[in-house]
Amino acid sequence: MEGKGECAVKTLYYDTVVIGGGPAGIAAAIKTREKGLKTLLIENRDVLGGIPLQCIHPGFGIHYYKQDLTGTEFITRLLDKLVESKTEYLTKTYVHSIEYIDYNDKVVNVISPSGVLEVHAETIIYATGARERHIFEIGVYGDRVDGVYTAGEAQTLMDIFGVLPGREVVVIGSGDVGLIMARRFALEGARVKAVVEILPYPGGLMRNVVQCLRDYDIPLLLGHTVVKIIGKKRVEKVIVAKVDENLKIIPGTEFEIPCDTVIVSAGLRPNIDLLEKIGVVIDPATGGPVVNEYLETSKPGIFVAGNALVINDLVDYAVEQGERAAEGAHKFVENNGLPSEKWIRVVKGRNIRLIVPHYISGKREVVLYARVSQPEKNVYIEIPEVNYRVFSYGVRPSEMIRIKLKPEHFKKMSSDDKITIQVTPRQ
Repeated sequence: MEGKGECAVKTLYYDTVVIGGGPAGIAAAIKTREKGLKTLLIENRDVLGGIPLQCIHPGFGIHYYKQDLTGTEFITRLLDKLVESKTEYLTKTYVHSIEYIDYNDKVVNVISPSGVLEVHAETIIYATGARERHIFEIGVYGDRVDGVYTAGEAQTLMDIFGVLPGREVVVIGSGDVGLIMARRFALEGARVKAVVEILPYPGGLMRNVVQCLRDYDIPLLLGHTVVKIIGKKRVEKVIVAKVDENLKIIPGTEFEIPCDTVIVSAGLRPNIDLLEKIGVVIDPATGGPVVNEYLETSKPGIFVAGNALVINDLVDYAVEQGERAAEGAHKFVENNGLPSEKWIRVVKGRNIRLIVPHYISGKREVVLYARVSQPEKNVYIEIPEVNYRVFSYGVRPSEMIRIKLKPEHFKKMSSDDKITIQVTPRQ
């Protein structure tokens, strides 16, 4: 008999639980259903779709659908496919915790509109996306007043609710969403005073720098930072200063920019709190888990994809990762665990800041995603151990390098324990 105030916990069983209903999670759920797995997709928002729901601009699907789509067009196609797959899903459902019972049993504890659920699964695909860095993470101090938003918040207000957050705008950081929102404000008649970037190069894709800033005559202040926000009830102005090569403020270079709105576009961080709590090994460079070519974490049977794995600049890559994680989950269920492999370690070489996945087998086709530390022109992207070499006119930290390797690449390996990704200047 249940005690007063207690509620029954319903227990469910699935082959795979996908946590996160954005592009990577939806793609993973579709693929697992195609593979014949009993799948449950869990999303904490009211609707499935994730960030593309609020992206009315184009630039989606160029690689995946071979068409230039808006975010809403892209996600609608995925959602239609999800419905056709008859995947079970829950919305407005909060994942409280994950329990790693053993190799074949994981428990996802959730709170749903229908009550508390204990969902057992052989595999979990974790696709919870990323969170935006906020004003207190980037060293900006001053008055805590109205008119300060992250770029994603501003995008939601404008593209979902039709609300214009301000008229005189300063954008901190030149990430892609910040650049897109600078253009969005301009299109709505607001005046974007400046986009302020602390680094000596833009943080977003070059196409966004051109299409969102140059085409609208919006100033981009490279090598500058917002030092202080000033206002009483609402933002009135910001103090901006130049920085040196060590990103330290240069005294005497401060100046004011009057504004009523500050948009923070300071980058994203993988949303991996639940994985950290169960001891998944994290890569400090990506902020996401260490994974093998199946995108399996250090906890067997738990896979990760999308921005929870590594911050992607294209949604096409997040979907590709969701499908790869689904293939891994299918192999795990089918074979009662992934086959034992002699893993080849992937090592960061010259001018490489991060690389995913971290371990590969060399026995099947694999896609590597990398980012450079510094922009360079006229370089080779190389993997010496497998005689891989591709020329590039330019590499930038904001633009993901995607490398596809096939099993034949590994036939002439001089070492069987590691491969090194590096960027080499053309002589």
